[in-house]
Amino acid sequence: MTTRRNRTRLSAAIGAVCALTLTLTAHSGTAYARSDDHTATRTALQALQAGGGPGAAVHAGTEGDGWTLSAGTGTFGADRPIRQDEHLLIGSQTKSFTATVVLQLVDEGRVSLDTPIETYLPGVVTGNGYDGTRITVRHLLQHTSGIAAYSPGIPLTVSVQPPRNPDGTYDPRAVVRTGLSLAPVSVPGASFTYSNTNYMILGLLVEAVTGAPAREAVRSRVIEPLGLTGTSFPAPGDRSLPLPAVTGYHGARLGGVSFWTPAAILDPSLYGSAGAMVSTLEDVTAFYRSLLGGELVSSASLAEMTDTTGFGVGLGLASIQLSCGVTAWGHDGMMPGYLSYTLVTEDGRYASTMTNALFRLGTPKAQMREVADTAICEG
Repeated sequence: MTTRRNRTRLSAAIGAVCALTLTLTAHSGTAYARSDDHTATRTALQALQAGGGPGAAVHAGTEGDGWTLSAGTGTFGADRPIRQDEHLLIGSQTKSFTATVVLQLVDEGRVSLDTPIETYLPGVVTGNGYDGTRITVRHLLQHTSGIAAYSPGIPLTVSVQPPRNPDGTYDPRAVVRTGLSLAPVSVPGASFTYSNTNYMILGLLVEAVTGAPAREAVRSRVIEPLGLTGTSFPAPGDRSLPLPAVTGYHGARLGGVSFWTPAAILDPSLYGSAGAMVSTLEDVTAFYRSLLGGELVSSASLAEMTDTTGFGVGLGLASIQLSCGVTAWGHDGMMPGYLSYTLVTEDGRYASTMTNALFRLGTPKAQMREVADTAICEG
């Protein structure tokens, strides 16, 4: 199945100031037809939107029964509730797709989790205190490699940026080298440090083993087999979003007044296999449900992905204990203009939520987890 590529550039950046108006709508399947359903989730979503972007939404449900709530607007200055089929940048949720492909290669006997990365990428992870003969594939997947935290292109994160090609794209090896210019934070396996460099290296691993760019491996191995028509892994230079799309914003609040301006889309090659993908709330929940349902990797590989022994995180997945006593798996994602989070339980319940502004720290991220928790537990 070919992913729809009808793309358009987002509107030019503008500044706006106005008091925030909140609207709330429901788009429900037959099992959730009453407009007064999901009261607790509505309340949590309103709190997220009040501290997040111009809009917020959650898509949740169980097998065969899905529903969507939207607060605020997907386009500032318009009354346009966010829908479950609208495109957005999913940021680090890309890492779960990349990890899935790596574990598929493990299933095929082409990659071993405990083999040093030097075996697959000679000379790539070296220098500045790094030793690729001691950093394994597992370390990279679990963020226990000791590689320093690195988020290029995101304000207030790091001062060192990778060199840009004349056409505005980035060479993934150059991005990796720049990430490795930051000193190690620990010896491999000693501690957890979340770093995009880990997954940029894994993208190079996928390319070395398969002979194709990581985006092509994700497309052929995950996106197309699952029929995720709203999901894509953009090629370098493609900074557009397919329609319909949620507009992402930078902004701030001062009392009851909000300041919003559209966020520029970073070139996808800057984050690549660590964070470049585009999806929808509907599609991303379908992916995680398929992964946790055993459709994409073997039971042994899924057990590896969900093994949190020692550091509380798995391989491309993280777990959370919900207020109703069940464990859910998923990942969050952050890119300029977008903050998203998806959770799926072993019994098939799911929730994917987002707001269209990036707040790296503080209340919105906690509120996003509260929305997903409430949506799953309220049912």
